[in-house]
Amino acid sequence: MSFVFVSGDLALDFAATRKWRRRPAPDELLPTGADVARWSVEAGVLTSPPRVGPEDLRDLLTLRESVYRLLHPDAGAPRPSDVRVLNRAAAHPGPRPSLTPDGVRRTGDAPALAAAIAGAALTLLETRPPIRECAGEECTRLFVDRSRAGNRTWCGMEECGNRVKAASYRARRATNA
Repeated sequence: MSFVFVSGDLALDFAATRKWRRRPAPDELLPTGADVARWSVEAGVLTSPPRVGPEDLRDLLTLRESVYRLLHPDAGAPRPSDVRVLNRAAAHPGPRPSLTPDGVRRTGDAPALAAAIAGAALTLLETRPPIRECAGEECTRLFVDRSRAGNRTWCGMEECGNRVKAASYRARRATNA
């Protein structure tokens, strides 16, 4: 399984690894440390997968939920516990870039991955770009709206946009038939 990166930001793409949050049983895309390690490479944070132990996995998933709550467009005042989680992750050194004969490599461990995600979240909190939640009926993915008109509706056309447009088309056809 490949991950989807349509949120326009590392922190939001990481938050999207828990899908369908309003369902009784949301989809967990990172059930194991190996999944987190694979995500870190697919997201371009690290060049090779880090070792992610059970405690690292717990810390990263806690960070993910704090990031989601802090960046949600309807978020009120930040929870002190979410602020602590974010600041603790940001305090670690991030991935280390180096130039090799094969190009630039980014190495690091699970705390370095957490630091990169926390840094991206802090940048969003500082710069306050328009963050939206997908308008798909069950989708809870957050994304940065960089559309020219500032009216982006779906997290991505591949998933939610096409699904909504196809359902609308079927409804119109049924009405006209």
